[in-house]
Amino acid sequence: MKKTSVLFVCMGNICRSPTADGIFRDRIERAGLRGIVEIDSAGTHSYHIGHAPDARTQAAAQRRGYDLSALRARRVQASDFERFEWIVAMDNANVAELMLRCPPEFRHKIVRLMDFAARHDATEVPDPYYGGAQGFETVLDYIEDGLDGFLAHLGAAD
Repeated sequence: MKKTSVLFVCMGNICRSPTADGIFRDRIERAGLRGIVEIDSAGTHSYHIGHAPDARTQAAAQRRGYDLSALRARRVQASDFERFEWIVAMDNANVAELMLRCPPEFRHKIVRLMDFAARHDATEVPDPYYGGAQGFETVLDYIEDGLDGFLAHLGAAD
């Protein structure tokens, strides 16, 4: 795999995108690719800047062996569009927001995570923030699936 950089994006950067960030870090580490892939996450909105991931998100991730505690929310910056090779959004609303803010020459970098999924036919990772505990499990299932496909795509893109 060639060196690359990935930014995961959701709305507030406290549920879905930090989950993707943490799981992908784990996948990259297990694959022996640390230092080859730069990973970060951000939100399209500034509701939670500086906050750790939602406690329910962290608890669900921890039950599957993922530690998200060191991550802190930030907002997508204009420089991110040039800096990252991949900007991976969790849903259509965030794709639309990113497209509005992204200079035309970088729009090709914006993709949906679920476009890489093989085990689920959903097109979006649903926001679990206002729902119950099962929503966080669904997010984990979808993100693990999407990231497995994304990692395979990155390997095939060499």
